[in-house]
Amino acid sequence: MAELSQNRGKRRDGEVLGGAVDFLLANARLVLGVGGAAVLGIATLAVKRLIDRATSSRDEDDVKGDATCLEDSWKELSLLKATPRLQPRPPPAALSQPTPLPAPSPSAPAGPAGADAPGAPRLSSPAPPCLTFQEKLLAFEQDHVTIPVAHVALAKQLAGDVALELQAYLRSKFPALPFGAVVPGGPLFDGLQAGAADPVRLLVPLALEPGLWSLVPGTDTVARDPRCWAVRRTQLEFRPRGSSPWDRFLVGGYLSSRVLLELLRKALTASVNWPAIGSLLGCLIRPRVASEELLLEVQHERLELTVAVLLAVTGAQAGDRLLLAWPLEGLAGNLWLQDLYPAEAARLRALDAGDTGTRRRLLLLLCGVCRGHSVLWRLGRSHLTQVVLRLGEEEADWAEEALGERFLQALELLIGSLEQASLPCHFNPCVNLLDGLREEEVEDLGYALYCGLQAPEGLLWGGVGHERW
Repeated sequence: MAELSQNRGKRRDGEVLGGAVDFLLANARLVLGVGGAAVLGIATLAVKRLIDRATSSRDEDDVKGDATCLEDSWKELSLLKATPRLQPRPPPAALSQPTPLPAPSPSAPAGPAGADAPGAPRLSSPAPPCLTFQEKLLAFEQDHVTIPVAHVALAKQLAGDVALELQAYLRSKFPALPFGAVVPGGPLFDGLQAGAADPVRLLVPLALEPGLWSLVPGTDTVARDPRCWAVRRTQLEFRPRGSSPWDRFLVGGYLSSRVLLELLRKALTASVNWPAIGSLLGCLIRPRVASEELLLEVQHERLELTVAVLLAVTGAQAGDRLLLAWPLEGLAGNLWLQDLYPAEAARLRALDAGDTGTRRRLLLLLCGVCRGHSVLWRLGRSHLTQVVLRLGEEEADWAEEALGERFLQALELLIGSLEQASLPCHFNPCVNLLDGLREEEVEDLGYALYCGLQAPEGLLWGGVGHERW
């Protein structure tokens, strides 16, 4: 008898709880809609089952009940995943606007509120298109990599004007030093500009006397640096020291890039009247004092530009190489860094011209992605150029349709290079471009690239920002 009354009490409680659930779901459908009512119903049903299991005794076919509950739980989970997401509620302003109601048909019977008319067509918004990675990559290129033609033309004009003003200043300030014509160049003039962060290069060549200077590889100096060259003064028995205007910059019989850099740095930061020049050119020009490089910041009302002033030894005196006065550390401080950018840009241009390829576009995409990433910004243009050059000579298909596949291949090649801690320079295999990175930085880069390879869309839109003109 006691068991019978207990079962009746449980049944009565279940009926009361079931009635409350039905009342709650009926009202939830009016407020939250069909999708919201479904989610709330599943959650309420789960709570009800938890209460039933807590109050029920274990002697009611325990094994069978546990298996059934487990199966029902998986079904509820799959149903919850399949339930459509709630649509965002309209803003309060939309709620205050009157909504016209359809006039009821006199022949149609009145039905309960919220009931759908049978046979009435339901209007549904079209689902957003599912873009492929190739399409997302092209969209990223259009939004964050491609620079408007008008901005490129304006940047070239500003760079040329600054070059003319700098050349006039050097000739008036240092009339005894035979500087060559200041020539603007770099990625901006080669179609490889990846944004405002890429500096425009102003080459200031040194006109060295023929026969008085010779080049010594950096590996044959005390620095043992394969990236650099030493410029040695020769013919001292016939042309003693002091007969060349560049002899005042000799250190130990070699032309010192460090001494020349300091001379030009002091001139650019203290002697040049940049406000007057900027007013003449319609922009604001300021030297970046804190940088070890010789950089100028040019601010125009339409864009911002960074200009790098580079002292260079070029031409026949450099063996057709381009040697730059670069702020190097240690024993290589007085040496001249060989710049391989012109050779790399020319090689990419020749490869693309041979098959109308997209190698340079891939390089711009990689630069844009890495520059806006919180970790991958350590990979500079030189690192990424080696990867594109290697892929450019190994792969045959460089049509636009294969750009997404080549992008993923570049990530794989970078990951492999980081695993081996080796990324040799394409035109100088003795130089490992990863030597300047610490071990923890290499590990961070490898992890970020591995995650990006698993979900490449996150690399396109998950950066900290993409700077473009």
